[in-house]
Formats: sequence, C-alpha cells, structure tokens
Amino acid sequence: MANTKSALKRAEIAERNRLRNKAYKSAVKTLMKKYFNAVAACTANPTPELKQEAQARLSEAYGKIDKAIKRGVLHPNNGARKKSRLAHRLKPLTQTAE
Repeated sequence: MANTKSALKRAEIAERNRLRNKAYKSAVKTLMKKYFNAVAACTANPTPELKQEAQARLSEAYGKIDKAIKRGVLHPNNGARKKSRLAHRLKPLTQTAE
C-alpha cells in the first residue's frame, strides 16, 4: 500500500490508465477477430458483399489501432505489425479479383 499521499494518487492514476489501456487492447483484438472471420467467410464464398464487409472491418480495425497508438496504448511498431498482418490476410482476396 502507498505510504504517502502522492504515492496513493499515482497508484490510483496507474489503475485508471491500466483499465483504459485494457479497454483499448480488448477492442483492437475484438475488431481483428471480426475482420479475420469476415475474411474467412469471403474466402469460402467470394461475393462482392462479403469483400465489402471485409474492407469495412479492415477500416474499423485500422482506425482503432491508429487511435491506440496515438493514445500511447500500443507502441507504433506493434501497431504497424498488427496492421501488416491484417493487410496480409486480405491480399489473396484482392489478387483473385484482378
């Protein structure tokens, strides 16, 4: 337990930030899973609607990752790696369309 008033305040702030960071990370993981599921569905049955759905999910995930980087929740390299993995999954779908 904190011994001083300032240490107690720092502990409270750290806990508040931990919960905020946890929420951002959880949202990023959720959006990534939704995107991967959309890509899997599109791979199984490639239709324009499913491709559009996958693109929409990709955009949502990119936005949340960028916001987490901006807020300092994720390191920029970590965010870049996540975005790269998302784009890598979409690449076969876009190449078959061309």
